[in-house]
Amino acid sequence: MTSPDSGVPRLAIAAPSSGSGKTTVATGLMAALAGRGLAVSPHKVGPDYIDPGYHALATGRVGRNLDAYLCGPELVGPLFLHGARGCDIAVVEGVMGLYDGAAGEGELASTAQVAKLLRAPVVLVVDASSQSRSVAALVHGFVSWDPEVRIGGVILNKVASDRHEVLLREAVDSVGVPVLGVLRRAAPVDVPSRHLGLVPVAERRGPAVDAVDAMAAQVADGCDLEALVGLARAAGPLPGGSAPWTPGPVPTHHPSRSGKKSPQRVAIAGGPAFTFSYAEHTELLVAAGAEVVTFDPLRDEELPEGTQGLVVGGGFPEVYAAELSANEGLRKSVAELALSGAPVAAECAGLLYLCRELDGLPMCGVLDASARMSERLTLGYRDAVAVSDSALAGAGTRLRGHEFHRTVVEPGAGAAPAWGMRAPERRVEGFVERGVHASYLHTHWAAEPGVARRFVERCRTS
Repeated sequence: MTSPDSGVPRLAIAAPSSGSGKTTVATGLMAALAGRGLAVSPHKVGPDYIDPGYHALATGRVGRNLDAYLCGPELVGPLFLHGARGCDIAVVEGVMGLYDGAAGEGELASTAQVAKLLRAPVVLVVDASSQSRSVAALVHGFVSWDPEVRIGGVILNKVASDRHEVLLREAVDSVGVPVLGVLRRAAPVDVPSRHLGLVPVAERRGPAVDAVDAMAAQVADGCDLEALVGLARAAGPLPGGSAPWTPGPVPTHHPSRSGKKSPQRVAIAGGPAFTFSYAEHTELLVAAGAEVVTFDPLRDEELPEGTQGLVVGGGFPEVYAAELSANEGLRKSVAELALSGAPVAAECAGLLYLCRELDGLPMCGVLDASARMSERLTLGYRDAVAVSDSALAGAGTRLRGHEFHRTVVEPGAGAAPAWGMRAPERRVEGFVERGVHASYLHTHWAAEPGVARRFVERCRTS
């Protein structure tokens, strides 16, 4: 294993555009390397929750996000080292095209920026299905656009034949960039999609394992794994002497009447309907003194015994609306907890679950609002400020977040809104009622560790 001080061997898997095959290559490479006995640290650029689930399946380790917009560029290196601690190699899957980032923000949150912050060599996955010699111009453009981005090799995807491969290799050789893999046109790996992207691992465990195995076989058969590992080992130390991020010191719990330590019990929704969460949130809650217990709203008929706080993150409640609605016992349990004033944090899917109804089906009724599916996709980064004091933040706290949904909640904000959006448009959004903080906005608590500490303290005092 490699210590963080000496530099974790690492690669960034990028592409000229979305749809080029980088998820297949990144996930397949992770699984292929893990299959050879390496401890692989999986990472994803941007706010995506679904790809990290496949990465975790491929490596046996928690998939982690690196988002320079949500957390700030200064935390990219520390969060990377935190996830990669004790690993032999790290693979970072990019987002969109190599140089695409937050709209109107230059390189911010792009794969290129993250690669530079990590000094990670980039492997460019190119969809070569409709070109031959022109691939040289494309690769040359990406190599020369930003000299600080080191493109260490190319993987040619969707290659039609031996003759096609020869033409492509000759073209790329003229640019001076090594071809590290060639993947032939094949039936797509069975990873179904729907309205917000790939279907999460938690919803298709057996088929997901088969899909990851197929990706690993494609990459192992078509790529030079030794050359890829060699490129990763040439990355060197991270810049600036970065130290691993830490969620905080070992918690000191308040003693109970019996004299024993008494952590605050925080229930976190999981299961197929609520799959969107960042691993650091749980780590921050634990560091703040919480005992975290996961429950499944599709199966569990009441909250875990002794629950003092509740976190309901993102996911797909619209897909499971009938099952969630049918679980009346849990809906009542959630409503009673919220009515008691206990802290409840709900993001996106969690917001829908707390509403009076979703697509006409009864939900928890914590909020006097209704939710429904929409044809319109709401997507993008947000610059937000807390409007109302809540269990998560004091009024005036500024955080950056991300929205990603095809639903509408009416009204969009309560009498005490959760957030005032500063960019890209000014508006208020979300609900703060009693101990409830409910909003469409996904945030990354590592950017403001006080969020978790405040939440756990509210569990203690509510």
